[in-house]
Amino acid sequence: MQWLWYANCMDGFLTVADVAKQIGVSVDTIRRWEKKGLIKGKRSSQNYRIFNIEEVKRIHAKLFGDHTQNNYKILKTDKKSRYTAIELFAGAGGTALGMDYAGISHKFLNDFDKDCIATLQKNRPNWNSVLGDVSKIDFTGMKADIVQGGFPCQSFSYAGKGLGFGDIRGTMFFEFIRCVKAVKPKLAIGENVKGLLRHDDGKTLATMVKELEKAGYKVTYKVVKAQYLDVPQKRERLLIIGIRKDLDIPFIFPKENDYTISIREALENCPPSQGQKYPEKKASIMKLIPPGGYWRDLPIDLQEEYMGGSFHLGGGKTGMARRLAWDEPSLTLTCAPAQKQTERCHPDETRPLAVREYARIQTFPDDWEFVGSMSSQYKQIGNAVPVNLGYHIGRCAIAMLDHSFDPLTMERVEDIMPIETQQQSLFI
Repeated sequence: MQWLWYANCMDGFLTVADVAKQIGVSVDTIRRWEKKGLIKGKRSSQNYRIFNIEEVKRIHAKLFGDHTQNNYKILKTDKKSRYTAIELFAGAGGTALGMDYAGISHKFLNDFDKDCIATLQKNRPNWNSVLGDVSKIDFTGMKADIVQGGFPCQSFSYAGKGLGFGDIRGTMFFEFIRCVKAVKPKLAIGENVKGLLRHDDGKTLATMVKELEKAGYKVTYKVVKAQYLDVPQKRERLLIIGIRKDLDIPFIFPKENDYTISIREALENCPPSQGQKYPEKKASIMKLIPPGGYWRDLPIDLQEEYMGGSFHLGGGKTGMARRLAWDEPSLTLTCAPAQKQTERCHPDETRPLAVREYARIQTFPDDWEFVGSMSSQYKQIGNAVPVNLGYHIGRCAIAMLDHSFDPLTMERVEDIMPIETQQQSLFI
């Protein structure tokens, strides 16, 4: 036992009690930081919860006054690869821009939303961004190394009605498959909400995997956490990767960092922009919420008044009357920062996050302009894949196609697990 403890120390990992003692905080504080996703624990060989002491020191400094280091940056390489991509459901360009920054060139992009296409055309006029119904597009003759698509996720989301393939948006996956069959790329990459894992007891995801396999691809998937991938936001996405069966290349996923980026770091010197405002009555309520707090921080009479019928229902409802905290990553951004179920109030000021603040948290560069009304801009940004996450996905795609591998930034999956095994491992 002593040898195992010493080995963990040598590796930089300590038990929760030892970490708490070294840092000078309580064990409950360490556990709370892990629950919030600020640090990552793991199980030792003796089933103890252990933590990297350097990682804990960094978050301690961030929370208790050392704001001198800013880790926020837009990831970009100047080196262009020879690989090309087609992207469906491109939205405002989060994934496409990230993959472009990683060194991948886009040959064709499509979306049904006119404001999204106008945004892409304004910022990247050299991209072939096409407005229209994907079901009407003829992919015959198109060629690319990668077909990527964040097929609409609302039909699989816990926040929606969860209709899946019973919703027209859910059928967009089959348009993604139609494109893959026509183009025959080396890689097929899809992404969606984590809720897809459990949708219809896993049957929906199993159908997607089966369709990709029938199209001639080996398939695996993994939940990636944006907060550990240079994004100042707690946002989990399901990444599905298919490799054409005639190719002998490994599956590679982004490797999580041992640090997070706070809202404070993200919003430093953020340019001013338009933003929604609270009605006077709601503003009077939100003024009473402390940073990191929510409706339960109100006096009991105001809790009942604000929550209405929801007050007596089960569940934490932690998104309601929620004020963000400066020294933590943001909660997942939604399409409307003032919506009652998923409010995202500025840490200090009593207002929703502004448009450019939204964009910063999604790691869009400040010169990326969004076309359309203010509500459309919020929607475009909220629906996007964070640009830095797109960058990590792009670098992994290049590594797969190049047969290269950087263990510092990437995880290599040697074998394909049966779908049941994958689900079990992700649900733990």
